[in-house]
Amino acid sequence: MGAKEELHATHSVARSMAVYERAQAVIPGVTQLLSRRPTQAALGVSPVYAAKAKGCRIWDVDGNEYVDWMSGVGPIILGYADEIVDAAVSQQIERGGICSIVHESAVELAEELVRLIPSAEMVRYAKGGGEACTVAVRIARGVTGKDRVLFCGYHGWHDWYLAANLGEERLDGHLRPGIEPIGVPGVLEGTTIPFEYGDLQMLEDLLEANLNEVACIIMEPMRTELPPPGYLEGVRALATKYSVVLIFDEVSCGFRISLGGVQEYTDVVPDMSVFAKAISNGYPMAAVVGSREVMEPVSRMFISSAYWDDPIGTVAALTTVRELERRNAVRHFERIGASFKERINRAAGDVGVDAECVGVAAHPGIRFHVDDPETARKVTTLFIQENAKRGLILSTGFFFNCAHDDAALDHTEAVVRESFAVIRDGLENRRLDALLHCEMREDLFRRLVR
Repeated sequence: MGAKEELHATHSVARSMAVYERAQAVIPGVTQLLSRRPTQAALGVSPVYAAKAKGCRIWDVDGNEYVDWMSGVGPIILGYADEIVDAAVSQQIERGGICSIVHESAVELAEELVRLIPSAEMVRYAKGGGEACTVAVRIARGVTGKDRVLFCGYHGWHDWYLAANLGEERLDGHLRPGIEPIGVPGVLEGTTIPFEYGDLQMLEDLLEANLNEVACIIMEPMRTELPPPGYLEGVRALATKYSVVLIFDEVSCGFRISLGGVQEYTDVVPDMSVFAKAISNGYPMAAVVGSREVMEPVSRMFISSAYWDDPIGTVAALTTVRELERRNAVRHFERIGASFKERINRAAGDVGVDAECVGVAAHPGIRFHVDDPETARKVTTLFIQENAKRGLILSTGFFFNCAHDDAALDHTEAVVRESFAVIRDGLENRRLDALLHCEMREDLFRRLVR
């Protein structure tokens, strides 16, 4: 056995799996975020529990070190345990957390978001992307006096969204097929209607079919690939024509492509926008921003929570946003992303695997060109498995952070070459099953927005 093979053979996540067994007895679903479930990776080979994280690296409870490209599934944008953000938070903790009156940082953060984000004239806060989307939908319904929602993409777990699965299975293109709306009131059936990304005619047909009943269009404006030419402009025009509030859900795409979001990048301005995840580098925080016309009536709506403007979150977000600007983070993501794409594509070409890294440099994705869906699942699982064995947390979707550097790129290129070679062997010799040492990765999201 060669040195590399011996190193990979010694890779163990035994303690992670032991903790996982304990978790199954006391935590339904094991984790709180579906995308963080161990079945989303290579269960039995991928790390499940972290001991610490710094920069772009994670150390698991078994002592293994990894270069991590998932960045906390999106929230980590400056890097794990960023000294400047953590110092600001620590100082605020010493001064006190939530108290009976509001901290000035809530106003300062709102002023920064208004300065940076084209759609922002007024701001409300929340703690997570899903609830922020729910706040945005509530605002739109309150402002328009209408009930129905047209949506495209993934917007969380709340009743208004999962109501799309009452009756027909309509979320299949947005989430994994077969999600049952357990606990969602049946009276919500028909209140939330999906539309296909890129299809302006479908959207207009829905607006006509539900004339004067639609409160808002909420959508992910983009993810890895640029919108079709004229598409977002067309959505904006339809929202204006039918007097419907347009909401951009920038929970996942915000800040990496542009500090002003996709709306700044594409020069298409919605009425409201939702930002979370990367806004505060791992501390819970979210923001709903919008025009004064749409947001000012919120002062008369009952939308309230004790923790939404706690100073820990607002200070973390304020510091993160300022650091992103100071460090010219968008330029960093463009440079790192361009090099990442070039290296992945070079490795695929050299090894002879039909795969490519596609999309905008700041937020690309890896595509394996495999026709059979079951084979594609095996290939993706094998890719995650082989990367994990070699000290790399990387799937086909990922998020850059400011701590990703040339050393991380060098390590990643070397590992991916080896992983691609294993995949090629499995495909050419029809032995993917024999090469898989883990359970099959669970198919969770089927994104209409790519």
